Amino acid sequence: MIEIETTWNLRAVMATRGIFQTTKLGPLLAERGVELSREQIFRLVTATPSRVSLHVLAALTDALDCSMDDLVTVTRREIAVRKAVGEAEPSQGIGDLRPIRANIRRPREQ
Repeated sequence: MIEIETTWNLRAVMATRGIFQTTKLGPLLAERGVELSREQIFRLVTATPSRVSLHVLAALTDALDCSMDDLVTVTRREIAVRKAVGEAEPSQGIGDLRPIRANIRRPREQ
């Protein structure tokens, strides 16, 4: 199994350029045609985004004079999957995932 891990380095790249406040990034992006709210910029800097448009990435790389490799670090790892002793290969069908039907019986009257 392969695991892909990404690291978002925008805050570190900003710090190497002497930019320590998120409010300083807004005008740099606006000069390049990217209008983001103060909250959007704050989230972009402080948290790893799940999606970023290419237009925003291009504006960030131009404004900070860096490459996309500087902003995003991708790490690929092989993960060994262990099998328990006697464990069979997983089947391809859904049949193993279905619950067993229960038999409900009424209690006998006395």
